[in-house]
Amino acid sequence: MTIFRPQQLAVSRLAVLALSLHAALPAHATDAEPVPQAKVEVHGSVDQYDARREDTSTRIVVTQEELKKYGDSTVADVLRRQPGISVSGGGPGRGGEIRMRGLGNGYTQILLNGEPAPNGFSVDSLAPELVEKIEILRVATADLSAQSIAGTINIILKRKARKGQRDLKMQAEHSNVFFSPSASLQIGDKRKDMSYSLAMDVRKGSFEQAYDQVEEGWDSAGRPVLQRRAVRQNNGGFRALSLTPRVNWTLSNGDTLSSQSFVRVQRSDSRTEGHWSATLGDLPDYPNDRTWPDDHRSQLRTDLNWMHKLGQDEKLEAKVGLNANRVRNRQHEAGYDEAERRTLDRDVHNDTDGRGVTLTGKYSVSWTTGHEFSAGWDAARQSTDVGRDSLELQGLAGTPVRDDRQYNATLHRLALYAQDEYAVTPRLSTYLGLRWETLRTRSAGSDFSAIRNDANMLSPILQSLWKLNDSKQDQLRIALSRTYRGVDLERLMPRVTRSLNNTEVTPDVSGNPALKPEQASGIDVALEHYGRHGEQASLSVYARRIGDIIHDDTRLAQGRWTTVPVNDGSARTRGVEFDAKFPLRALYARGGNIDLHMNVTRNWSSVSNVPGPDNRLAGQTPLTANVGFDDHFGATLSGGANFTFRSGGPQRISQTTSTYSTVKRELDLYALWKLTPKMQLRVTAVNLLAEPATEVTRYDDAFGGLRSTSVYPFSAILRVGLEVQL
Repeated sequence: MTIFRPQQLAVSRLAVLALSLHAALPAHATDAEPVPQAKVEVHGSVDQYDARREDTSTRIVVTQEELKKYGDSTVADVLRRQPGISVSGGGPGRGGEIRMRGLGNGYTQILLNGEPAPNGFSVDSLAPELVEKIEILRVATADLSAQSIAGTINIILKRKARKGQRDLKMQAEHSNVFFSPSASLQIGDKRKDMSYSLAMDVRKGSFEQAYDQVEEGWDSAGRPVLQRRAVRQNNGGFRALSLTPRVNWTLSNGDTLSSQSFVRVQRSDSRTEGHWSATLGDLPDYPNDRTWPDDHRSQLRTDLNWMHKLGQDEKLEAKVGLNANRVRNRQHEAGYDEAERRTLDRDVHNDTDGRGVTLTGKYSVSWTTGHEFSAGWDAARQSTDVGRDSLELQGLAGTPVRDDRQYNATLHRLALYAQDEYAVTPRLSTYLGLRWETLRTRSAGSDFSAIRNDANMLSPILQSLWKLNDSKQDQLRIALSRTYRGVDLERLMPRVTRSLNNTEVTPDVSGNPALKPEQASGIDVALEHYGRHGEQASLSVYARRIGDIIHDDTRLAQGRWTTVPVNDGSARTRGVEFDAKFPLRALYARGGNIDLHMNVTRNWSSVSNVPGPDNRLAGQTPLTANVGFDDHFGATLSGGANFTFRSGGPQRISQTTSTYSTVKRELDLYALWKLTPKMQLRVTAVNLLAEPATEVTRYDDAFGGLRSTSVYPFSAILRVGLEVQL
């Protein structure tokens, strides 16, 4: 499959023009430090540089101060307070899926040090103490993957080291149903030609949660035929260790080498128990059920980066990376009849091994005239092997049935790109990027023949920044881009995960080897204001048209209900975002040291082959908002608050399936006491409103319908952390 064929000639001419400009313009010496994205102007030091204001591409940087402010347990908790980002699923302090513009599930690209996060990586498993900063990009850039229909979140692991660094943090968080102590240590040092840093985080936790599940059914005439309820209890715990070591060398010829790794080992286990009662209709096949999941996960990613200066204004960089992940999961399930006799015993072992290698290179040159050019390549190979061993016993005197299956999937990716950023005038700068990317996937298994899919994506990207007046306080951004959404390797495998009580609303889950990437064309426009007293405001709009969208389809196959992802039709999405931050004294002379911030995002979407209303795209969150403040009460005491709102409502998934979720409101407070110059205490209260969450799944066809409603209670969390410089 080749995308953008009619436009390839025109875009290729643009690329040739950019290369011609590079060759024709004279080189002027500059000693600017290399950065992920070209910069037009540099004012002061790197630490003082305001990337959001000065970069031609829209870039929001989450700094170390924001990462630490609320003492969050995961990066996901930090991100839910950022403009245009929401977190679905999970609970406060327990992460969830990251969504930009209300879209997750592959629409939001997650990068680790500028490269796609490896299979098995989860943002809610990453502690903020391991992170240097986070970049949020609303529009794609050619040097990063174009797999970013909603946007990109680039997580930069710890890099900086100061001489004799020894920082220790000890923290505990507690609620009615959750307790987790943790400790993190950061060490680092510098020498003449070498520096190193190591960030380590270790934590454990235990939880217990009771929740209710109700199932209601009706026949083709709409008459009630089913009313039953389950009371469920879920108890468990986890243990995790994470490391991010980094070493930097300066060689005798001026070249630099840097090595950075990310290691995580986690084990979790739990026990879930449910008991059904019925007031109308039958009980499920197993009125009493128990599940004992046991999960072992380990992840490794390591990169070696080399940088060579070709001259004062030219650089060549190359990086090789390796990654591996291993999952050993055991799911032991048992079903009992009303007399508590065991009528089902199922023991499933899922072993997943992933391996990957990446090779990237980049040539860049810059001139003092405000013109920067770079070009490079990005190649990767990723493979996943899955083994599923199942032993099942049905009935009081049944015969054990063994079902062993093997699956594997491989992804090859090759990308070439060029980008040119030029300050046309002091008030107008442009960015022109072109990225060609080819994807080849192959999946095979013991129960199906090998299936191969090839896709070629040509992604032209045009961005412009226009400062509207001489004071440079107001500026306009316009961007056009072509992006795509790839397919997770594990979704290409038709491995079936069986549900215990199989129904239309609790189906089995399977992959689909025939899935193709989605492609999107989009436009972004933003108007920004920067005041003299530090105030900042932005109003932006966006629109995307997406083809070959993927949605879940629930169907009856071989006597069991199964959900399978399929490509089906197209979709449109659009939205408006507003965010602002400013010191209160900019409005009120006696505002003191109070800083205010607020943001709100409204998203709309529709899917062509899903009937409306509420046929939103991929569970898109319609409305998200944050408002809060920070106050410096004195030299040793500061604090603040943040209120988060995320809308819910009904959504149509397919012709037969729909969902509903409640509104989510969270109120967080924090306080920081500087006890000594090298010791401080941070106290945070999370989710003080403690509102329960309701999730509904509904299935309707010509024969009737079934609805499942689950209500999850949440409680407030108290975090206390002590931070010490040793």
